[in-house]
Amino acid sequence: MKYLYILQQALIWIITIYWLYQIVISFCSLIKLKDKKLIVNKNHKFMAIIPAHNEEAVVANLVESLKAQDYPQDLYDIYVIADNCTDNTAKVAEKAGAIVLKRFDELRKTKGFALNWFLQQKIKENADYDAFCVFDADNIVDKNFLKSMNKKLCQGEEVVQGYRDIKNPTDSWIASGYAIFYWMMNKFYHLARYNLGLSPLINGTGFMVKFDIVKPNGWNTVTLTEDIEFSLINIANGRKLGWATDAIVYDEQPVHFAQSWSQRSRWTVGHLQCMKYYTKELAGGVKKYKTLMNFDGLLYMFGIPMMILTFLLLGVNTLMYMGAEMSLFDLMMNYVRYLGATFILPIGTAVIVMALDKRDIKSMIVGLLCYPLFLGSWILINIKCLIKPNTKWEKIEHVRDVKINEVA
Repeated sequence: MKYLYILQQALIWIITIYWLYQIVISFCSLIKLKDKKLIVNKNHKFMAIIPAHNEEAVVANLVESLKAQDYPQDLYDIYVIADNCTDNTAKVAEKAGAIVLKRFDELRKTKGFALNWFLQQKIKENADYDAFCVFDADNIVDKNFLKSMNKKLCQGEEVVQGYRDIKNPTDSWIASGYAIFYWMMNKFYHLARYNLGLSPLINGTGFMVKFDIVKPNGWNTVTLTEDIEFSLINIANGRKLGWATDAIVYDEQPVHFAQSWSQRSRWTVGHLQCMKYYTKELAGGVKKYKTLMNFDGLLYMFGIPMMILTFLLLGVNTLMYMGAEMSLFDLMMNYVRYLGATFILPIGTAVIVMALDKRDIKSMIVGLLCYPLFLGSWILINIKCLIKPNTKWEKIEHVRDVKINEVA
């Protein structure tokens, strides 16, 4: 039992320090910083890139919202990559005003491959763009998106994530769960790290990359989460990513549990792939650059390992109780603390975030009450993917016909 006690204390300290670090970082979201000075003052030329696989129901709304940008129209082009499409995505996008490129590759179907295919062409053409922005086909974009990203370029930032909002947060408890998750990530992860001088992460859609960044190697990602992978590659190489709260993109989230399970399983498998391929590189970045930014990027890899260590701690506590080294009351209190921190505390945190962002809390009551189910299912997804990962990409159907004037 002596060794169990030593293991228990070691686990308690590791888990406590990890989460205290995350909590302290989160409080930095409340800091208000002065705006960065402009290094240059010009309007840059952008590509808006939309990888789309069978998205005829939603892609036109995105193209229309991009055409309505408060930005000189001669300084950005809208490209749709009709990727292995078997519907009218190309025709609908072209009619809406986009430049459409068709791609067919049955072996390489993920967004990362589509982006690399497109960007390699633009690199070979030596296209005269300063930067590109990437969107999912189901998005709609605030009219100030490009103006905000242009300002970030003028401030010297090279890779910037925009604010990912939700266009259907009350469609179901699943959609509400996504909305709450992203609102909390926006404030307590991305904004907090940006305020502290650490690095946010690219978050799937609504992000900007300076074109020069990809010219040497293209968009060279191989995992199911090309956004996180691209972020980690840059952080490992000492590049700090930026954040733009006022560059808003509205994303459609799944409304059914089966779709959500499939999507979040893909994210978890992608995270595990990134752990496999980039933990060593991130550790090398910490050694090379010796910055908190690099160390924080490495810590991002520890999310799933911390879940495993937490379950191990609960198991050790149970063994200690069975060996009469812990009272039943203490064991129950350990489980209560875990359940409270994992499932109850996030509800209160979500309410605080919504209040700070002046959102309608009443409309999200069902989502808030069901948020523990959303988080609990994610724990099950992580366990399932650890045991049996599925690396096959599966499409999420997007059908929510929402225009920008309905959410802005």
